[in-house]
Amino acid sequence: MLSVTVPHILTLDRQVQLAEQLVKAGANLIQTEGGTSSAPTHAGTLGLIEKAAPTLAAAYEISRAVSIPVLCASGLSSVTAGLAIAAGASGIGVGSAVNQLNSEVAMVAVVRSLVEAIRFPATAPVRNYAD
Repeated sequence: MLSVTVPHILTLDRQVQLAEQLVKAGANLIQTEGGTSSAPTHAGTLGLIEKAAPTLAAAYEISRAVSIPVLCASGLSSVTAGLAIAAGASGIGVGSAVNQLNSEVAMVAVVRSLVEAIRFPATAPVRNYAD
């Protein structure tokens, strides 16, 4: 299997074109990136979404253009992992979300939260407003 990362430095339309060319050349998996190029201006949840926006946009566009799995990576968190799946990614890739931690216990906890986020991306408490 050959996985190729499409560089985020290209415009989004060029990323899609490159992904299509890579599939024709034999790539079996396309990976997006972009979290390192974003500069979130907000803290908290909004900032996490801003950070993931470039890779989420790439996952959305590329997954609709190619017939192979797309792995969304770079700048993702448990907040945005489910958004990656909803955008069309077959899975997510994380690096700094885990390797920046100093504790193996914390690393395992982060991975568990990411697994839950992609397993149940739309889980939210259901409220009954009729009461």
